[in-house]
Amino acid sequence: MRLPERAKKYSQFIRFLVAGAFVVTVNLSILYFLTSIVGVYYLISNIVAFLVAFTISFFLQKSWTFNDRSRDLMHMQLPLYLGVQLVNLACNTALMYGFVEYLHIWYILSQAIISFCLAMAIFFVNKRWIFKPRAARQP
Repeated sequence: MRLPERAKKYSQFIRFLVAGAFVVTVNLSILYFLTSIVGVYYLISNIVAFLVAFTISFFLQKSWTFNDRSRDLMHMQLPLYLGVQLVNLACNTALMYGFVEYLHIWYILSQAIISFCLAMAIFFVNKRWIFKPRAARQP
């Protein structure tokens, strides 16, 4: 299979990765700024960075990655997405604590590793559950 054919076949996943990379950059930038420059405890900084990144992520994933520009299902999608992201946050924070406190890995590197691993699972949850195309409603 040639590169253009592969790109087309995996375009949704590529958009997910691009949007995710942008959101991770935002997340890491806020995490670094709050922790290293402002002096906020890294776990608190992690939560604040998550909240900002969550907002950006939802709208990028909904409208760009999964090409869902409707508002009809947003009342269901947003809470589901939030629920998945809160589980993500709990896993992320617990793993971050373990990586930093017990494995002595720099918090920025820890966050990058954790974000990448959790992103793979989240893509499939988003695709198959939250932003799954739904049949049009019958009048």
